[in-house]
Amino acid sequence: MFQNRFAAGRMLAAKLTAYANRQDVLVLALPRGGVPVAFAVAQALHAPLDIWLVRKLGVPGQEELAMGAIASGNVRVLNDMVVQSLHIPDQVIAAVTAAEQRELERRERIYRGNRPLPHVRGRTVILIDDGIATGATMRAAIAALRQLEPARIVVAVPVIPAATVDVLRAEADELIYVAAPERFFGVGFWYEDFSQATDDEIRDLLQRAWRDQDAN
Repeated sequence: MFQNRFAAGRMLAAKLTAYANRQDVLVLALPRGGVPVAFAVAQALHAPLDIWLVRKLGVPGQEELAMGAIASGNVRVLNDMVVQSLHIPDQVIAAVTAAEQRELERRERIYRGNRPLPHVRGRTVILIDDGIATGATMRAAIAALRQLEPARIVVAVPVIPAATVDVLRAEADELIYVAAPERFFGVGFWYEDFSQATDDEIRDLLQRAWRDQDAN
């Protein structure tokens, strides 16, 4: 389906033309795989690009189960149903949050340096990843982003399983995708080149985008 993430981004951008050349639009990428896709989208739409870092707060001993998430801008959301049903004490939540916050801040330094967070409130945010499998990470990203009061959240991905479409549509204001196969096999199956982007490559793409934005 897609030659690589940049090609996927160009195909995705063709579905997002309604958002081109608009002053209120901000493209946010989920690192790392979402950045090359979002870079191509932002270029095509003539929209600013930034990153949205999210860290899942896993239940100790059941780390794949999320009791919440934290994100850029000191945002934290908790899944009250999980916390209450498992009787997770406040000190455990605080300890897991602190550990994940350190990792989030480390990644912020690597990718963003001293650049301030983008202004989100009142804007239309296009939230991009290179694909969605279960939707857990994207749902956490949406929930955290809502705390900063954007006017609209548009989730845009090249590929998503058909079974996950309705789940994401219920969370986002709009869901845009290129393909939603019934038989999914994983995000990487739909890319000829799905090699992992390095931190240096991601930082370079962001720096290129930010130089162009600052010049304008």
